[in-house]
Amino acid sequence: MGTIASIPREILIEGGTFYDPTTRQTSQASVAVKNGRLAGLDDIKPEKAKVIDAQGCIITHGFIDIHAHFREPGREDKESLATGSMAALAGGFTRVCVMPNTDPPIDAPEGARFILERSEGLPVIIYPIGAVTKGQRGEELAELLEMQAAGVVAFSDDGQPIQNGQVLRRALFYTRDLGIPIINHAEDVALRAEGVMNEGALSTRLGLPANPALAEAAMVYRDLLLAEDTQGRLHVPHISTALAVDLVRNFKGRGVPVTAETTPHHLGLTEELVRDFSTNAKVAPPLRGQEDLQAVVAGLIDGTIDCIATDHAPHTVEEKEQDMIRAPFGMIGLESAFGLAHTTLLGAGLTTEKVIDLFTTGPARVLGLDLNHLIPGQPAELVVLDPAEEWTFTRDDIHSRSRNTPMLGMKFKGRVKATLGLNMWFNTL
Repeated sequence: MGTIASIPREILIEGGTFYDPTTRQTSQASVAVKNGRLAGLDDIKPEKAKVIDAQGCIITHGFIDIHAHFREPGREDKESLATGSMAALAGGFTRVCVMPNTDPPIDAPEGARFILERSEGLPVIIYPIGAVTKGQRGEELAELLEMQAAGVVAFSDDGQPIQNGQVLRRALFYTRDLGIPIINHAEDVALRAEGVMNEGALSTRLGLPANPALAEAAMVYRDLLLAEDTQGRLHVPHISTALAVDLVRNFKGRGVPVTAETTPHHLGLTEELVRDFSTNAKVAPPLRGQEDLQAVVAGLIDGTIDCIATDHAPHTVEEKEQDMIRAPFGMIGLESAFGLAHTTLLGAGLTTEKVIDLFTTGPARVLGLDLNHLIPGQPAELVVLDPAEEWTFTRDDIHSRSRNTPMLGMKFKGRVKATLGLNMWFNTL
């Protein structure tokens, strides 16, 4: 179990491999940090510095999560900006984009400013995502230009799919010159119906209402056509099916401005986790079968899918202790993200460096975020990873306010050992 504390004034990280995802260059070098910024080795006094032995580890840029739920304002009993930041730090993340499905929703510039003001002094950089429509009702466009000026980095009604194609078409058209994407939850509501798990033999055997792969693909196809028509930027969230991966691949090949993400749990977990009616495995879109997982992994390998995002979705114990029909969708994912994704993708033949890219330069490109160059003088947004460590995910690894995850007891390969944020650090070394 790691600890989260104030960053020492001087830190010296020795013995590791330094990987810069912006240049894709690796080197053997010690890394010095002074007053929260990268420094030259001559700028610190080793006898006074906190020395970290990073032998066998990789030192790289902190991760970026472009899809998380911190529940503030309105449901701080599940998560707050402060507790979510601690979970992020423990997972290797130094930047997080928070979704607008709060209470009230972030659908006006005042809401964006609230998030930014409340985030001051926290250990990770937090970017607000604004709602596409007022109240996330899918009817009337929100104050998009004003929110963009106030600091939002994308627009999304998140778990509320925009069913009205004309509304989404206008949103894509109005925002095409802003350089930031529209993110539409990829499920056709009518096809999804009351489904709580993937449609297939298992859902039939369990007698649970099912959500077919077609629900995701139908919405993705419509959205891609609208993006092609308007040339507005579309981002497909938490892609989970072979059908949707093929559609995105096809439209990217046609020059449509579309990007896509998937989650660690849609890479590495299957519908089998629902077999014992575990509500912690109830997510939207649902966990799929092995063929869909293989297609999603292939989409990451060939560049159809641009990045990995957690869709960290905390809920209270009381909510998740309801039955499969009434329990809310979602699982936490920040602390387990690298372990699960790295384990899965190593097995598919990817290198650790490529996995790092999917957590850093990939999400940065999607939202147009500038990564700090890992050179002296820049803020020390760093993560130290042990790519070879095999470990078991336990409750002690969770720093979120919530505990809703089906991954407790799972074994992973590759572990976050330390994360240097803005004013605090997570450290197990």
